[in-house]
Amino acid sequence: MKNKKPIKRQEQRPPRAEKTQERPLKPVVSQEEADNLFEGRNAVLELIKAEKTIHRLFVRNGEPDGSLKMILAKAKERGIIIQTLAKEKLDEMSETGKHQGIIALCPPYEYVDLGDILRNCARSGEEPFLIVLDKIFDPHNFGAIIRTATACGVHGIIIPKRRSVGITAAVVRASAGAAAIMPIVRVANIAQTLDILKKAGIWTVGAEADGQLIYNAPLTGALALVVGNEDEGISRLVKEKCDFLVSIPMSEAMSSLNASVAAGVAMYEIVRRKHNVSK
Repeated sequence: MKNKKPIKRQEQRPPRAEKTQERPLKPVVSQEEADNLFEGRNAVLELIKAEKTIHRLFVRNGEPDGSLKMILAKAKERGIIIQTLAKEKLDEMSETGKHQGIIALCPPYEYVDLGDILRNCARSGEEPFLIVLDKIFDPHNFGAIIRTATACGVHGIIIPKRRSVGITAAVVRASAGAAAIMPIVRVANIAQTLDILKKAGIWTVGAEADGQLIYNAPLTGALALVVGNEDEGISRLVKEKCDFLVSIPMSEAMSSLNASVAAGVAMYEIVRRKHNVSK
């Protein structure tokens, strides 16, 4: 009898793991609604305090802590719908990545009419104090300007419809919620708007490096401070429309300031003059 060749046993391989595709999270809001989300505790709190319409609050699940607990209590007092979500859902909805556990769904942001601001000033007997922003693209700059303007008692901020950042979640967050209460005007043409302000008896003041020293400038009465971006400054035509230009003193080591910082310095010099504070 011939010896049979040993049968080679096939090595048993572990079954292949089925590849599972991660399913994208189902959107909580539509694409149109996503443009009307306001993130962060300060932003939401200011919306509630200003009694702005809030369709719904999205809050991370779990026990609320600190200021979040207080915000939710105020929201319940106003009868605002509150929906709890997993943190992953909030992360997906967030534009800034810093929602702090709460996002508000609001109606589309309502820009105001310049005429309404001027009429409100006339009724209150206050001289208009306005900020005009020429080509500000950075949402953090815009938000910081809104925050400082609110602190300085500015009556409204004017921005162009094109070539400028509008009100976004990042702007609202950078403004610490001040965008919820500051009137913002969008206009088709900044240069033409300066002509309208002049006819209304408002001096237009451009913040530019080649202007006169701000501390020597006549910063009294009704004023509109014009601020450009830090790369290009105020555009040529808008600059020509300004009644006069002012500059902020700087050392030779630095040629320009961040737009929000320059605007803040100028705004507070105007506030100082309004309150007749001595140097």
